[in-house]
Formats: sequence, C-alpha cells, structure tokens
Amino acid sequence: MNFEHTEERRMLADSLNRFIAEQYGIEKRNHVAASSQGFSPEKWQQFAELGVVGALLREEDGGFGGAGFDIAVVFEALGRGLVIEPLLGSAVLAAEAISAAGSDEQKAVLGQIAEASIVASFAHDEPNTHYELPRVATAARRDGDGWVLDGAKAVVLNAEHAQVFVVSARTSGAIGDESGISLFLVPADAAGLSVVGTPTMDGGRVGELTFNSIRLDAGALLGAEGQGYPVLERAVGRGILALCAEALGAMEAAKEATLDYLRTRKQFGVPIGSFQALQHRMADLLLEIEQARSAVINAASSLDADRMTRERALSSAKYSIGRIGTLVAEECIQLHGGIGMTWELPMAHFAKRLVMIDHQLGDEDHHLERYIALGRQLEAAAA
Repeated sequence: MNFEHTEERRMLADSLNRFIAEQYGIEKRNHVAASSQGFSPEKWQQFAELGVVGALLREEDGGFGGAGFDIAVVFEALGRGLVIEPLLGSAVLAAEAISAAGSDEQKAVLGQIAEASIVASFAHDEPNTHYELPRVATAARRDGDGWVLDGAKAVVLNAEHAQVFVVSARTSGAIGDESGISLFLVPADAAGLSVVGTPTMDGGRVGELTFNSIRLDAGALLGAEGQGYPVLERAVGRGILALCAEALGAMEAAKEATLDYLRTRKQFGVPIGSFQALQHRMADLLLEIEQARSAVINAASSLDADRMTRERALSSAKYSIGRIGTLVAEECIQLHGGIGMTWELPMAHFAKRLVMIDHQLGDEDHHLERYIALGRQLEAAAA
C-alpha cells in the first residue's frame, strides 16, 4: 500500500506550515491562548481562506477532502504550531456528527463551518463518565412535537463562543446503554442553556453547559431517535485521529528544537550533543517518534474500514500517542535542562499540550483496555 501523500496534500501541508511559521509565532499564540476568547477569530478566518477547514470536510459537505490522510496532514501541521483555533471541535467532531446524521436542512450548517462564519461545538462528555461513550445521563423527553432537554456537559471546546452545539442525550434505556442515545442541534441562545467558561492548562478555553428544561422543536433531532451511538463513535474516531496527528506534529517540533539545542549548547568547550549518553537518549526518542508516525498512518488508512478494524486502529494509535507523547515531553525538557521549563521557550508549551492530548477523548489506559476488549470481541465472533 502506498502511503505517500498526494500532490494536493503536500501543497496544503507546505502552505499551512509556511503560514504557521510566518504568522503564528509562539508569542502571538500564547497571547491569544490567554485571552478571554481563547482563539483568534482573525486567524480562524484565515485558516478557512487557506482551505484548512475545507480539507477536513467531504465534498458533499462543502469541503474538498475529509479522508483520514487529509485530517492527518492538517493536524500534524497544526500540532507543530500549537494552533488553538476551533478546528477540532467545530470542523471535525461537530461537523462529522452533522454530516453523518443530519437532514439536508441541518447540513446547511456545514457550509457555514467550512467558511468559518460560525463555530460549532461538540457537547458529549459529562462529569464522571471516564471517557465511556455510552455513559450519557443528560436526558431528552418528548413534549408534544418537540423535546425538553435536561442535564449537564463538561469540558466542551470553545463553548463560550459557539453558535450551535451538537448535544448527546438519552431518550431511552439505562445510563451506559449504547442504544437510546439521541443527538440534537441546540442553538447557543436557547432559553435555559447556561455556559460557564474556564481556561485550560495548555491554552484556549472550554466550558461547562447546563440544560434547564430547554425546549427544542422537532427539527432539532439529529438523525433517528435512539440511534446516535454509531454517529458518536464515528465522530469521536475522527477526533482521535486528529489528536494523534496533532501530537505527532508537536513531537516533531519538540524533537527539532531539542536537536538544535544539543548542537548549540556547549559544555567543557564542546556541544553537549557530542556526549554519547545524550546521543543514545536522542536516538531512542527518534525511534519512538517514528513508531508514533506509523500508528498515525495506520489509523488514517483505517478510518473508512469496517468498524472493528477502524476502532482497533484508532485505540492502538491513541494508546501509542499517549505513551510516546509523555515520553517525548519529559525527555525533551530534561535534555534542555532548566531552561526547558521556562515560559519563554516553546518547549514547555509543547510538553503541556502533549500531556493534555493524552487526556482528550480517552487516555492511554482507557484505549489500552478498549483495544483488548475489541480484540476479545473479534475472537468471540470468530469462534
């Protein structure tokens, strides 16, 4: 199988890397990350004009890409620059749910996402769910021709500045059941919806949503009632691939910065990169990063495969990224010495982002357990 990128993807990667290098320096990024908005609307619009958002969406959804390797190319570049604009929550997670289950009228939102005229957000995680997708306690009940929504969502990306939310809610069954989960499109100005924002450790902002008897019309239901779990799984799967590729880009940037430091920092009159012990540590790190790249390639190539192949490849990649990302963060900071922890050096920001990626959409332990469980299901089906 040929894993070389197409000419179009290489051109997109080159233009995106150039734009980030020239106009998305670490000082500007950190200033935006600490702002009350948590991202730059100007940069968000520029990314859309460069075709970055469109590359994440399929042609029928107003984009021109949407394949696994399109996601991988874009997010690897974003990871190199620690980009915090709402591409993950809006153009990947929310957009995929709308694309997979939405009506023609609901899919009109995708065009607005593609041109960055609105921010959509994916509201699924709840307090104490521990990454388990079926654990949905937020409830929706019928009320005449419409619905009434009650519950809470946690750690919702860009919640304060989203115009629309994709919300998961239970319409039947017990908490933890895969069946009985429905998806809804909820406007940010819905009466009874409250949003409390908070900054994140690695830059940007998230929010906690509270639904107090929110009334929605029948057109708010996204897809079939009670059949939202497969849509959730596909949307989150694309998000996992995006995070893995982003982590790979961050690892590559951290590696390059560390190699440059080892070549220039001198001790006893010679560059510290000439010390054999440090060379061995760096060689081990390079091998681990290549393993992470292989995991991302495997996940990207499996994104449109059958469910079992896709989910096992994604969990395998997320496990590998969690383990390797933490190792890269620790080793690169140690190889820099004390300066690696300073705010002015990008290394500390790369390390924070790598650690936080491990905790998004399932950490290392969760995906190892899930990979094993899926393998047992595969064995049972073959028996």
